[in-house]
Amino acid sequence: MVGQANNGPAKTLRQRFAAALALVLPGIFLLGFNIGTGSVTTMAKAGAEYGMSLLWTILASCLCTFFMINLYGRYTLVTGETALEAFKKHIHPALGIFFIAALALGVAGSVMGVMGIVAEICYEWSKSLVAGGIAPIYFAAFFVSLVYYLFWDGRTQFFERALAVIVAIMSAAFLANFFIMMPPPSALLAGFIPSIPAVSAHSDTGPLLVIASMIGTTVFSGLFIIRTTLVKEAGWTLADAPKQRNDALFSVFLMFVISASIMAAAAGTLHVEGLALTKASQMIQLLEPLAGPLAASIFAVGLIAAGVSSQFPNILMIPWLLCDYRGSERDMTLPQYRVLVFFISLLGLVVPLFGARPVAVMIVSQVFNVMVLPATVAAIFYLTNRRELMGEHRNGWGANLVLGAILLFSLFTASIGARGVLALF
Repeated sequence: MVGQANNGPAKTLRQRFAAALALVLPGIFLLGFNIGTGSVTTMAKAGAEYGMSLLWTILASCLCTFFMINLYGRYTLVTGETALEAFKKHIHPALGIFFIAALALGVAGSVMGVMGIVAEICYEWSKSLVAGGIAPIYFAAFFVSLVYYLFWDGRTQFFERALAVIVAIMSAAFLANFFIMMPPPSALLAGFIPSIPAVSAHSDTGPLLVIASMIGTTVFSGLFIIRTTLVKEAGWTLADAPKQRNDALFSVFLMFVISASIMAAAAGTLHVEGLALTKASQMIQLLEPLAGPLAASIFAVGLIAAGVSSQFPNILMIPWLLCDYRGSERDMTLPQYRVLVFFISLLGLVVPLFGARPVAVMIVSQVFNVMVLPATVAAIFYLTNRRELMGEHRNGWGANLVLGAILLFSLFTASIGARGVLALF
């Protein structure tokens, strides 16, 4: 009887925790998608080369991301349609195909870059344990296999819960690093004032390309399109609009805090010493003498967790988009999807095998994402203003004004990205 009496409250507590976790799982999934090694490398590069002067870019990007996540989610709450269903049905099937193709290219570059960076970090870290270190290809093969093993289960809820654990590790690591290596508060406050710094003497990319890649890794079209799938699968309706908004706010708030923490860690150490960042592994090499082995190890753990957390949604994106476009059930246990994801996962071995520059691969793929953004904004602008689709929930003048500003912002950053890539090559 005593055991039963003690078991009841414990079960209730577990149920409450599970219910609370369920409220933020879609947001955690987006956070895992958004904060990957590409985001870490880009924010660290910005902090190392330009201090906190580009903090305003993170803030502006996160505000745009919140508005767009919320708007795409609201469209699904009202209509019950995912983004690709809506593009195909209400605009043109070719637009849906365009987004699948464009996002597939971005995902391919991201999968290659993510595993390349994770393998490089692990290789540098292993040098302290094994003479000469363990070759990057072994680490890449291990993490590719780990992510594919987690994918094999096939259930979205399992994906989200696995990501919640990985994201918690990543968040704790980067926040700890922030307090260890925090720059002066005056530098943090000054970073909120919009400005474009002069080209750093230590940089191999100009500030315009860094700004475009920061925006590309935060204001990511794939986030908004996948958001509609998660909202529909969660079974949310208009009655859940506050829940949807709060979940989006939670996700974006953590995006800002983690991104700013990474930038601050690099600004408080590498920038102060006048050291540039061209390889992700330099964060481990350079941080250890500047901030100590503990800080370097914590950063490495956070970066590896970020890589695994972003790799998971990356390999899922293409099959999920195909399911949405076809209007078919999203069953990832089907052989066709397991084979597709297997070949997508193998892209993670490209950088270690052929010795490509993972940071360059990541930055170019993020800039490509920026160039897709205007179409993403224009499409939802059109859909959410159609009375026959949205009824009384169609956009007001305030929402349209913000959307127009984001569209202009996206066109501006797309041009910056194009110019930056041309300058790079």
